[in-house]
Amino acid sequence: MEPDWLGWAKRLQAVAQSGLAYSPNHFDVERFEQVRQIAAEMLAKKGNADIEEVLQLFIREKDYATPKVDVRGAAIRDGKILMVKETSDHKWSLPGGWADIGQSAAESAVREVFEESGFNVRAMKLAAVYDRSKHAHRPLWHYHIYKLFFICEIIGGEAAISSETEAVDFFGEDQLPELSQGKVLDWQIKRMFEHYRQPSLAADFD
Repeated sequence: MEPDWLGWAKRLQAVAQSGLAYSPNHFDVERFEQVRQIAAEMLAKKGNADIEEVLQLFIREKDYATPKVDVRGAAIRDGKILMVKETSDHKWSLPGGWADIGQSAAESAVREVFEESGFNVRAMKLAAVYDRSKHAHRPLWHYHIYKLFFICEIIGGEAAISSETEAVDFFGEDQLPELSQGKVLDWQIKRMFEHYRQPSLAADFD
């Protein structure tokens, strides 16, 4: 679970962002800008970040505030799950990333798996929709993020690294490597094995 202060800061930012997008009253605009400033100060103070950098991140967000969508592909072959080693922290994750405009969530997951691992896959099942803020992901993010996990079938390709990955490999359920916990958690991967073994399981959600 993320700390209360981070949740408060993100909610204040969401109120300010939506208010700035729709308010026709310049007095309200000034108030919403003050709310955004307070949210930035909270996040910078507690997160040991530069307040101007945080404020600029907030300012770049326009229109109605909604969660961002992260997609992950869980492809299991011969009892082992496909994983990639991230260049950002040299730890392992399920291949995935942000969903793209113009693609469904499943299409985005398929694309991300190919881009990060070199394998072509077919998305077979939506296994989980997790609210990132409700789980022990580190580091913390100023975005509110939904994480969608798809069970995938490998249909072609071969292992290949990318600008974001430095290794590609398969791991058994009880032999997982050191994980990039900003992207995936141990229990989430083990839950994907359960979904793979029991296709009739309903999708998990918070």
